[in-house]
Amino acid sequence: MDKTRSPLLAKDPQPSLLLAADARPLACNPALQAWVDEGPALACWLPANCAALVRACLRQHRAIADVQVEVGERIVLWTFIPDDQGQQVLGRCRDASAERQGAREASRARRLYRLIIENTTDLISRHSPDGRFLDASPAAFRLLGLWPEQLRGMAVRTLLHPRERRQVLAQAAAALDQDGYHTMTCRVRQAAGGYRWFEIASRAIRETYTGAVVEIVSVSRDITLRIEAQENLAHSARLATLGELASGIAHEINQPLAAVVNYANASQRYLQGLERDPQARVRVGQGLQRITEQATHAAQVIRRLRAFLRKGPRRLQALDMLDVVNEAMRLCAWEAARDQVSIELRVSAQLPAVYADRVLLEQVLLNLLRNAIDANREQHGERPSRILLAAVREGDGVLVEVADQGPGVAAERLEDIFTPFTTSKADGLGLGLSMSRSLVEGFGGSVWARAGEQGGLVVCCRLAVSRG
Repeated sequence: MDKTRSPLLAKDPQPSLLLAADARPLACNPALQAWVDEGPALACWLPANCAALVRACLRQHRAIADVQVEVGERIVLWTFIPDDQGQQVLGRCRDASAERQGAREASRARRLYRLIIENTTDLISRHSPDGRFLDASPAAFRLLGLWPEQLRGMAVRTLLHPRERRQVLAQAAAALDQDGYHTMTCRVRQAAGGYRWFEIASRAIRETYTGAVVEIVSVSRDITLRIEAQENLAHSARLATLGELASGIAHEINQPLAAVVNYANASQRYLQGLERDPQARVRVGQGLQRITEQATHAAQVIRRLRAFLRKGPRRLQALDMLDVVNEAMRLCAWEAARDQVSIELRVSAQLPAVYADRVLLEQVLLNLLRNAIDANREQHGERPSRILLAAVREGDGVLVEVADQGPGVAAERLEDIFTPFTTSKADGLGLGLSMSRSLVEGFGGSVWARAGEQGGLVVCCRLAVSRG
């Protein structure tokens, strides 16, 4: 084979050769010769049907491109070009190993992603910045009763519960714009008409240069069973809490009942002397008025306890933080007085309404206050001590802090106290703080702890502001 037959062939940077009409190699350039010298013979680099390709190329007077040949782990692509006289063919090739391998990997990745998306039990969806479905995985039918084709173009807000949609969408929009991700818990309507609780984790896809949100990808999971189990656990915890506070509750109810008995006895005595004492009629009226006031007070205590023990679906709504705080303090007032613990309340003026379930939020605050009382008793015994309960506006939320004067927690263990079944109490289950964190996160908030500046522990609870 002549290696110098064509000067142009020698100058071609791509591996190439000149073939006769019978596919016999006439000349090859240095680039192709280097491949042959370093590896297999020339025949191994050429297509197995090289002769047929040369004949077709000459007969049809056209080039034949992208003929693939695999040599070991190498992939080369040949292009065969006929000359004007129809006597010879120029064969040029290029190393396409990286290109073809990348294409194969991309194809495998697409098959894997398709397999995951089509078989996952969670709903994976894409949304436009204005909150409309662009696409959804097949799980949409199992979870919502709607096919992906039915969801395309639909506004997300139409699937959310009317009492929650404004709040959760406003929170999500703010978080996605600022942080690029957001997780929310809300009720989603199914095609049959009922609502299920979903946990929806979303991430914003931004435009490379401007940073504007151009698309949102969400993963939605049905957590109805988890919410129901959490509510059952919370209700059981409320029952246990009221059992532990039974003495204080009995005392709070006994006081107005004892006053009712005293006023009733006094009124009877005044009635017996009605003819002798002209003021007796006035005193009887005053006694009946006070009986009404004390009976109303006792009824309010019982009504508050019944509300606290309510078992039912959570109701997320706008709440006055001061009212909730005062109710939690009332429930543990007797326990605090018994241990000589004073609760100092610092609530900022004109605090915005928070978004939560009233009973569950009361339960969280009661749990934090009782933990603080226990910590103070452990540190101070029967000596007087103090707990600080503060609530202030912080950004687009309300920050509530309960600071005790207890022994505190080591910095490396601050996160551990929220782990289920982790407790320092001899008779504790270690579920209070972990349950409190789960409940608050269900409202779109967060709970964490830090060491107090002068010792003790500060448990912080950040709640979302109501936007309704």
